[in-house]
Amino acid sequence: MPYHIRAERVSDRVIVVGDPGRARLISSILEDARLVNENRGLLTYNGFWRGREVTVATHGMGGAGATIVFEELIQLGGRVMVRYGTTGGIREDVEPGDFVVPVSAFYHPGGLFKQYFGDLCVSPAPDLELTWRLSESLRGRGLRVWAAPVVSSDAFYAETPEVVKRWSEFGAVSVEMECASLFAVSRLRGVRSSSVLLVNGNILYPGKRMISEGELEDRLLAGARIILDVLAELK
Repeated sequence: MPYHIRAERVSDRVIVVGDPGRARLISSILEDARLVNENRGLLTYNGFWRGREVTVATHGMGGAGATIVFEELIQLGGRVMVRYGTTGGIREDVEPGDFVVPVSAFYHPGGLFKQYFGDLCVSPAPDLELTWRLSESLRGRGLRVWAAPVVSSDAFYAETPEVVKRWSEFGAVSVEMECASLFAVSRLRGVRSSSVLLVNGNILYPGKRMISEGELEDRLLAGARIILDVLAELK
């Protein structure tokens, strides 16, 4: 049994989220959901969606801590992981309520990437087929979707307009914290991963409205159902 996630096993299909409240929210729409870990607040649920077992697991905030969770979920049987969270837009046309399906994740050098990969310059990217299925399924439900690079940053309060504007000039559409770690480690361990992110505000254009709590929950549940449908249909 891993050190932090004290579960006997998880499904091979996992939705990973930063917020334990979000894990509770998504587990509420599963059938026969069972809490299998609450150690360190990393709430983890096993349940069923359309007859297929799935897991919803909390990874917390930041790439370093989240990577511990990703590694332990893989040890417990996870083979497909989709990170589902929120993200801040860094382009004027990226609106609160939009969805982002990252095709790659930029990151600052050093940190866990240095420890995992040494001087090798890795290119964190998700599983192509899974990413395509997610983006097409979201679009098929009439949602506005960006399939584009994101920035993964561990320094939440260092994400000033001056810092992130340069990332936007390289094609990134939003900032979050864990995708680069997930994509890199899942490639290293030979499992599949992808991500769906809900834009809840815009860093470069703070005059844009922030998404309300009620709208956020409704939008998160709508996206969760689509992700669960895709996971249930995977061969």
